[in-house]
Amino acid sequence: MNSFIRNLSLGVLCAATAFSTAQAEDWRFNNFLPETRPESAEINQFAQDVNDATGEDFTLKVFGGGSLGLKNTDTLRFLPKGAVEMSLMWANYLGRDAPALSSVFIQGSIGTVEELEKALPVVREIYEEEFSKWGVSSVGYVAIPMLSVSVFCRDEPVNTLEDLKTKKLRVWARDQVETFTRLGVAAQIIPQEEMYVAMKTGVVDCALYPALYAHTVSLQEVAKHASFLYPMASGPYVLGVANDRWAETDDGVKQAITKAANDLWDRTNQYDDDYDRELAARDNMVEAGVAWGDDFPEEDRALFLEAVAETWGILAEEAGGDAPAYRQRVLSALGR
Repeated sequence: MNSFIRNLSLGVLCAATAFSTAQAEDWRFNNFLPETRPESAEINQFAQDVNDATGEDFTLKVFGGGSLGLKNTDTLRFLPKGAVEMSLMWANYLGRDAPALSSVFIQGSIGTVEELEKALPVVREIYEEEFSKWGVSSVGYVAIPMLSVSVFCRDEPVNTLEDLKTKKLRVWARDQVETFTRLGVAAQIIPQEEMYVAMKTGVVDCALYPALYAHTVSLQEVAKHASFLYPMASGPYVLGVANDRWAETDDGVKQAITKAANDLWDRTNQYDDDYDRELAARDNMVEAGVAWGDDFPEEDRALFLEAVAETWGILAEEAGGDAPAYRQRVLSALGR
């Protein structure tokens, strides 16, 4: 009898353990940003907040620096198919598959915090609408600082558009290719994980990059000169989950993710110290051996902004569908 009771108790315990294990769920979060980026630290905090709220029933694990081998340009292909449960997304990387997304908010079109704050609510609404069409739910956002984009060059200082015309320039999005082409500059898209080697081996002479983040990709090791070109506001990064996955997610887990995502947005949607951080980043680059030259002249920056405005309109019309209406919604929010 004692043996029977012991065996029965063991069976009940095993069954309970199996049931508990079956109920536990592990999610993988694909973060393509380098581990050293401040946004990565915020995403790690987001995951910790989710895990603290859900206990042992749910675990969100962040895989940073593109360690899962998933290309950020392929997000709309792998996320709805369940390659990962959640992924960071940036609309400007997704123009190949969703042209309307890449023309919602192009780099250089907004250059002040005041305009950015007017545009962001509308941009978030558009992202939710457009990502949903691709089978992806936008469950949270990470704000990007107001950045100062500079031209980093390997061998010679470059701080005029005329000089830049003689160089091969690395950029990271199609709208930048189009803008610089209009200005007579040869630009090509090179992912940030390949930028270091491209600069070191001379595939490109210069690279467009925000000074605030330059140290995270070791640009100071391959670029000896830099000059500021333009201020850049950006649409936020999006935390994406496949629509069907989100629909079947436990309500308690949804609430935990939503709460942590709201806190993440509140932490990152702050711009008061962006300029001071920019200056500190420049000083650090100078200490590392980068010669910081004069800014591009005002007339060159004005030409750049004119080219950006032209590019924005052309890309929206070219994308067709909802793209022109999306652009107009942003322009209306800006009062333009």
